Amino acid sequence: MKISILTATYNRDNLLERLYKSIEKNMVDDVEVEWLIMDDGSTDNTRNVINELIGKSTFKILYYKQENQGKMKAINNLMQYVTGDLIIECDSDDFFYNNVFSRIKQDFTKMDEDTYALCYLKYDENECNIGNLFKTSETTMFDLYFKQGEDGEKALVYNAKIRARYEYELVNEERFITEARLHHKLDKNYKIKCVNEPIMICKYQKDGYTKNTNEIFKKYPYGYFEYFKEIFEMDLKGISFKKLLYIIKHYILFATLTNKKLKEIYVNVNGKFNKFLVIILYLPGKILTKLKFK
Repeated sequence: MKISILTATYNRDNLLERLYKSIEKNMVDDVEVEWLIMDDGSTDNTRNVINELIGKSTFKILYYKQENQGKMKAINNLMQYVTGDLIIECDSDDFFYNNVFSRIKQDFTKMDEDTYALCYLKYDENECNIGNLFKTSETTMFDLYFKQGEDGEKALVYNAKIRARYEYELVNEERFITEARLHHKLDKNYKIKCVNEPIMICKYQKDGYTKNTNEIFKKYPYGYFEYFKEIFEMDLKGISFKKLLYIIKHYILFATLTNKKLKEIYVNVNGKFNKFLVIILYLPGKILTKLKFK
């Protein structure tokens, strides 16, 4: 079994060795690892740090550099170099928990042709679970978050053969899109297997995406609009009214940020009740968005 770890990094030279050490301490027999790094136009000491790591590493490290285009484009560009059976996308500010590769090796046998990823817990720096425990062993990412009450981050280990058929779809020359848009496309044909064990620790950075949600929404609204528009193509049966309101409110939010009128967004909504909610919430949602993002 071979694992390909994909890391997009930008001016995080001080964090790369921590991630390297977490990979190194997890190495086990019969598990081959390659670490593919895309430097997204860093101006710090990233290249030298990685060269030092390559010089002492017992596993394969491949370094590439592109002009600054954002994390998603960096991951898309790394996919062509993947040779592993499994893919883990690991941000430079994340690192691996203990005995991770042994755990993945054990769970690898549970993956079948309909499984696009193993889904694990992700811990914060205090080793507390980010979100909830899984309620079922097999589901989709859409059902996990919209029907089963999940609200925290998870760590995915992708089936490389399936993952290679998809990419992060960026629109309107934006540089970021939520990973969920990719997952929802995968959900239409495949499932995930859930494991209530952690494989990754996340330490959020002040300049990271998670810490700057509103700024990200304002900067990259077109991709988010497509994401929420595509949710109406999913099976919404079983979604709570609270979640339905969440979807519609954000659909209107990003419609406003992308200057779309009611008649333009109404046609994308399935179901009479959903259309009714869009109509009555459009104007107040538009006003609130204008006030919040002025």
